[in-house]
Amino acid sequence: MSVVGVGIDMVSVPEFSEQLSTPGSTFIGHFSVGERRDVADRTGDGARNLAARWAAREAVIKAWSSSRFGLPPLLPETAVNEVEIQTDAHGRPRVRLHGDLANAIGHLQIHVSLTHDGDMAAAVAVLEERPAD
Repeated sequence: MSVVGVGIDMVSVPEFSEQLSTPGSTFIGHFSVGERRDVADRTGDGARNLAARWAAREAVIKAWSSSRFGLPPLLPETAVNEVEIQTDAHGRPRVRLHGDLANAIGHLQIHVSLTHDGDMAAAVAVLEERPAD
């Protein structure tokens, strides 16, 4: 298996929280029902957990973009909304893709790691070719 791309992103939790709580903001709607439910079921700061998921979405897009060096971009800027971060019963994350993004990179295996430290949330994504069957 070979690595196709690597991406990383960091999000300021206070700024992200402010964006979520701004009156009239529809930003929470960028998260799937499953993501919102998962965050609501967890203890702690919901904004912090959503910020890590947003960082993971951006990291996936950056990993794909890094694999396209020198080539024209294939994805619209809204592709970040086609990335969903799911967690299992133990809180381990995985990426689920939708729409055009699923068609573009759904054939790749995506590894993702989320973290929080102080006022920052971060994520790393690694795209890897799937092993041949």
